[in-house]
Amino acid sequence: MNLSARILLGLVLGLIVGVYVSVTDSNSLKELSQWVKPFGSLWVNAIRMTVIPLLMSLLITSIAGQKNTNVAARLGSKTIMVFFLMIIASSGITFLLAPQLLVLFSVDPQASKELLLSSGVVNQNQMKLPVFSEWLVALIPTNPVAAAANNAILPLLIFTSLFAAAILKIENKYQQSIVQFFEAIKRAMFVLIQWIMLVAPFGVFALVLPLSASLGLGALTALASFVLVACGLIVAVTLMLYPLASFFGKIPLKDFIKYCAPVQAIGFSTRSSLAALPATIEATEKLGISTKTSGVVLPIAVTLFKFSSPIARTTGTYFIANLYGIDLSQMQMLVIAAAIGMLSFYSPGIPSGGLLIMTPIYQSLGLPIAGIGILIAVDLLVDMFITSSNVTANIAAAVIMSRLEADISPKS
Repeated sequence: MNLSARILLGLVLGLIVGVYVSVTDSNSLKELSQWVKPFGSLWVNAIRMTVIPLLMSLLITSIAGQKNTNVAARLGSKTIMVFFLMIIASSGITFLLAPQLLVLFSVDPQASKELLLSSGVVNQNQMKLPVFSEWLVALIPTNPVAAAANNAILPLLIFTSLFAAAILKIENKYQQSIVQFFEAIKRAMFVLIQWIMLVAPFGVFALVLPLSASLGLGALTALASFVLVACGLIVAVTLMLYPLASFFGKIPLKDFIKYCAPVQAIGFSTRSSLAALPATIEATEKLGISTKTSGVVLPIAVTLFKFSSPIARTTGTYFIANLYGIDLSQMQMLVIAAAIGMLSFYSPGIPSGGLLIMTPIYQSLGLPIAGIGILIAVDLLVDMFITSSNVTANIAAAVIMSRLEADISPKS
């Protein structure tokens, strides 16, 4: 059995065992699941410790390895354009389908309110959302080392890109020595990642088991309509990426399915596109995409591109409106879908940050801010599907960009 199959097996077993623990309500089994939890955290920490050096080495070797800054700038601008088009598509599909799907389900407001109270969700008003001006100023780090230490990925990405562009302007002998240094770091990181991925099936199992045991089936009953519609739409739109990547990237569909599967499993279990970055890079390599392209596309993707976030957040907003008996017009629903789609590029690095960015939209349309707290109650489950879809979209975007750059040679 290959590694991809073992990772998927670990995911499925973790889900099954976790649900069994939840259903049986055995204290001893619940205690056992908590003993397993630290091993999952250790595995995620092992992945994350490679992300900063890997991201920096990828960007520097990809940009500074070019002949001039124009090539890297063109690739970066094309990448952002592809991201915008894909976000527009996911937001548009949600606008067209989510309202019709939600009316198929009846909503029990009392059950939802009870779930909110029993879940121990923090009052939304107590959770601070960084204002846009603070977020904008923080994009240029005063201390790049501190940015790396604090996992401020987007500011670090900007510094690294500027640093790599500056390398192109120095003497060739110094330029080559710096690029070779970071090329060596990149290769060492790939070896370390291979070691970490060997225990991925156990890491995924240890992550998913306590999650599914604590979540159980209770959270699904009160908010079943939202969870089913949101996750169903995410799955449907994600499946659309398969023929898209195969057609535009001119790669076999079976290869895209095969190499995406382990990345999806890691994204689903960790709920972090950054944690799935090493596996994402490995998948693009197996699809024949050079690091010259993936080294620019993927770092931008994991920091800015959140393909499926607008699907869940827009569906959630429509659900909250239905829950509180608010009749939204077609224009209001269109505004919601467009605004959430654009705001998905600005996601603060705090718990449920993707939900909290919707606060100004709720305020402007007169929607109850407390409704965001209801969505937070089941965000753990929905976020699994979001992240799994996002990493798939990252790979699809890399495939499309490689074809646009004529930089792909699919492996046999």
